[in-house]
Amino acid sequence: MRSIRKRWTICTISQLLIFYKTKEIARTEEHQETQLIGDGELCLSRSLVNSSDKIIRKAGSTIFQHSVQGWKINSSLVLEIRKNILRFLDAERDVSVVKSSFKPGDVIHYVLDRRRTLNISHNLHSLLPEVSPMKNRRFKTCAVVGNSGILLDSGCGKEIDSHNFVIRCNLAPVVEFAADVGTKSDFITMNPSVVQRAFGGFRNESDREKFVHRLSMLNDSVLWIPAFMVKGGEKHVEWVNALILKNKLQVRTAYPSLRLIHAVRGYWLTNKVPIKRPSTGLLMYTLATRFCDEIHLYGFWPFPKDLNGKAVKYHYYDDLKYRYFSNASPHRMPLEFKTLNVLHNRGALKLTTGKCMKQ
Repeated sequence: MRSIRKRWTICTISQLLIFYKTKEIARTEEHQETQLIGDGELCLSRSLVNSSDKIIRKAGSTIFQHSVQGWKINSSLVLEIRKNILRFLDAERDVSVVKSSFKPGDVIHYVLDRRRTLNISHNLHSLLPEVSPMKNRRFKTCAVVGNSGILLDSGCGKEIDSHNFVIRCNLAPVVEFAADVGTKSDFITMNPSVVQRAFGGFRNESDREKFVHRLSMLNDSVLWIPAFMVKGGEKHVEWVNALILKNKLQVRTAYPSLRLIHAVRGYWLTNKVPIKRPSTGLLMYTLATRFCDEIHLYGFWPFPKDLNGKAVKYHYYDDLKYRYFSNASPHRMPLEFKTLNVLHNRGALKLTTGKCMKQ
């Protein structure tokens, strides 16, 4: 009887210790999340990070201040950010591996799953660029276009297309939404999952033809495919590579370096932005600081309602649901958005979340 009571007591004490330790970790993480950019300009609790409704109700307060009227570029801050990012990565080099990086048959470890490996195929190697697609390139203004439904009815198409260089995410459709998102595409990302979600996994000829038609519209643009991140998309990458070669598509393929995602995460963590894994949008902004003097962001809005309480689609072009408000998500998009909003308010970038002025 005594031994049973002793075991019960030890078990109870252990559970209490775990409970209090968990609370302590949670408080520590909450404290970290309030330290965006390190200068205290935007203080946000964990509840605000995870609740879009609270952010919307706080709109116009000192917690969420955003206006494009009177916005001015802060060139000295832009240069400072570029210099600091260069301490972690050089986008001109890290934007893509090149032919000399590998040879066919080489075995590499996936960036986010080191236990699994990938063989460099002949097709993949043949599509690696000889030199970085961004080598010696520089632009006065750049647009990074996210895919939020906030773009619908924005009328931002002409403004987006007016920029010297336009970056788009995940091969999003543009023609049928041109008035709001524009059509100019100089650099387009494409996660392997897009093949399954938007092109039916190439199950039939019509899916393949639809994909080939979409790529044929890129006209010598850079198609950026993160092929080395995680296992599971390698067959999609191979199918894409095969279709590009078979149809002799005039697109310049690029495959991010093995160190890129960790380098980008390291930069933001050092600046007290505790992201798990940077989203494509944040990756593109970080890369763009290397070759763009002025960066304009569109389609960045990670909340299911706008400032007036109107429902906002996750993507402007499909019915995908919001899924990153749980701790299981690899991204912290609301936290990323607040960080970008701070940078907007300081003149480091321009973040457009409403309607664009007519050109």
